[in-house]
Amino acid sequence: MYSLLKSVINLLFPKVCYACSSHLSDNEDTICINCRHDLPVTEFHFNNDNTVKKVLQGRAKIEQATALFRFEKKGPVQQLIHALKYKGSEHIGTLLGDWLGGELCEVETYQTIDMVIPVPMHSKKLKKRGYNQVTEFGKQIAKALHAEYVDDVLVKISNTKSQTTKGRLARWNKKNEIFAIKNILKIENKHVLLVDDIITTGATLEGCCSALHQAKTIKISIATMAIA
Repeated sequence: MYSLLKSVINLLFPKVCYACSSHLSDNEDTICINCRHDLPVTEFHFNNDNTVKKVLQGRAKIEQATALFRFEKKGPVQQLIHALKYKGSEHIGTLLGDWLGGELCEVETYQTIDMVIPVPMHSKKLKKRGYNQVTEFGKQIAKALHAEYVDDVLVKISNTKSQTTKGRLARWNKKNEIFAIKNILKIENKHVLLVDDIITTGATLEGCCSALHQAKTIKISIATMAIA
């Protein structure tokens, strides 16, 4: 009876693949089987490929770095991330976090991660959108790695407010992106995994790393949904 009801609902309100917009069958969810096979996975972490790490070479000290997909304009990965960021489809973050987390937990160099930290959004932008698009992604990776998910250490603050907190927050400023550290003792002597959606120039991740490195004896690795 439930199966029949589900089929009727899908007929009246068809589910579509977030990557290619084709109709999903009853046994498919979020992404169709064809797209799952065809998505441009990198497998950097399996192949010891330093492509992501090289983006930040000479700019940030990091241990490991990886990305789940390669990002191409108008490609399926762009469609997925667009739906995640602008259409309220947070479950895509859960799916991608499960996917990458399931792979990273098999790689020895990522098994030493103590905590997962998301690249933060400014409070005004967060209030407008209602969620940080990397939250669920980070939480699922943390779960897979048996690590702690921590979102109260790294924050993004505005230029106009930065001077009022001088001496209390560690700040970093580049291209109008300012990141601050709170509760710094939480991350001392820890191996943290910094997560974001896309790495392009690496400026945002560089800023986050610069702020995080003010903690004593911290190690930083990076994982993103995609690399452009």
